Parts: sequence; structure tokens; C-alpha cells
Amino acid sequence: QVQLVESGGGSVQPGGALRLSCAASRLTFSSYTMSWYRQAPGKERELVAAITSAGGNTNYANSVKGRFTIARDNFKNTVPLQLNSLKPEDTAVYYCNARDAYVSYPRPYWGQGTQVTVSS
Repeated sequence: QVQLVESGGGSVQPGGALRLSCAASRLTFSSYTMSWYRQAPGKERELVAAITSAGGNTNYANSVKGRFTIARDNFKNTVPLQLNSLKPEDTAVYYCNARDAYVSYPRPYWGQGTQVTVSS
């Protein structure tokens, strides 16, 4: 069973920064598209950023472009997400997601989430 463990959440003031990390195990990591999603109270879960299996392409939600950066380390099986210039509206639980890039209808795997709170 694929395991995804997020870390790095916390509370920061507006304009601050955090670095989240997702540690993946029990999968052929380099074959998976990795993504970060977030869910704020009362809202649907939304895609924040995604990175292809080889790391050659990234995709970001318009609301975080220029502030967040996703990367991956295919040796350490980790997916960091750097959050800069944080805003109160970035407050949410952030989830790591993995999908097999070589399957037509891949099953999504999720981590347990890590809370990010941006408040003065």
C-alpha cells in the first residue's frame, strides 16, 4: 500500500514562508505524478501544484503562481512544496497526492494532510 506522509505545516504571519514535504514509500516513485492539494474549511479540495514523474513539467493553481514552488527528489522519494508570501487565504489543510503516470485511470493516493494557518 502506497504511503504518503506530509510534514512542515504550521502557523505563520501574512508574508511569511513555510516548506512542506511529502515522503513517499511503497511505490515506484519515479513513475508517479505527484501533486499537492489543499482544502479550506467549508470549501472543496483544490489542486495547488503538480509535477510530472520525471520532474520536467510543473503546474500551479493561478492563486499560487509565483509564490509556491513544487519540486521532487527521485532519489529520496520526497516532494517539497515551498510556500512564500503567504496570505490568509492560503490557510488550509495541505495534502500530498500520488497517481501512477503510466496507468489510464490511476487510483489516487493521499496523505493524512498537514495544517497551514496564515494569520496575524
